[in-house]
Amino acid sequence: MSDQLTPADHEFLEELQTAGASTISRLCELQGVTTTAVRQRLSRLQAAGFVTREAIPTERGRPRHEYRVTPRGQKQLGDNYGELATILWSQLNEIQDDVLKQRIVSQVESVLIERYGKSVDAVTARDRLNQLQQALNDHGFHTQVDRESDQLTLMERNCPYHDLAVKDRSICDLEQEVFSKIVGVPLQLSQRCVDGHTCCRFEEVSLDEASDEETHND
Repeated sequence: MSDQLTPADHEFLEELQTAGASTISRLCELQGVTTTAVRQRLSRLQAAGFVTREAIPTERGRPRHEYRVTPRGQKQLGDNYGELATILWSQLNEIQDDVLKQRIVSQVESVLIERYGKSVDAVTARDRLNQLQQALNDHGFHTQVDRESDQLTLMERNCPYHDLAVKDRSICDLEQEVFSKIVGVPLQLSQRCVDGHTCCRFEEVSLDEASDEETHND
C-alpha cells in the first residue's frame, strides 16, 4: 500500500481520529459496515503504519483490542498542501525580477531532483526511468512505465498539482524538466490529466523532434 490514502481510507482514518481509541465493534457502528470489512481495512492501514492496535486488559477473559491513528497516519490526514502550493506558485510568478524568479525556480527544481532522484543510479535511461517510477510511487504518486511504447514513457495517473496545473501550466513544465534531468534524456509532456486525459504522459523526445526544436529555437 502506498503512502497515498484512498478517499475511503481517508474517511476511515478521520472517523477513527475523531472517535479516539476504538474497538472493531465501535468502528462497525461508525462506518455502518460489516466486521469483515472493518478488519480488512484495519489490516491494510496497520501494514502501512497508519493505524496501531493496543491490547487492553479486562477483568476477566481475553484483553480487548483498541485501534488508534498513529503519528504517521495523523501526518497523512494533515497533508493537504494543494491550496498553499497554488498560492506560493502564484506569488512566485508575480515577482518582477526575472533573474530572481529564475533563481528560485532553479532552486525548487534542484530540491525536487534530489527528492525523487536520490535513489536513481542506473546507467541506462530505461533503467533510470524504472527507478524514477518506483521512487515516485514510494512518495505517494501513482505512476506506470508504458512498456508497450517504443519510446521511454512515464504515465502519471494522478496529477499531484491538479488545481495549480489548471491555472498555470508552468508547474507541468517544471515537473517535465525534473523528470528529464533525473532520467538523463529529454522528455515531453504529450498529454495532461487536467486536459481530460486519463494520465499525464511524459514521452522521450525523438531525435527528429529534438532536432526540429533546436532549429526552431535558433
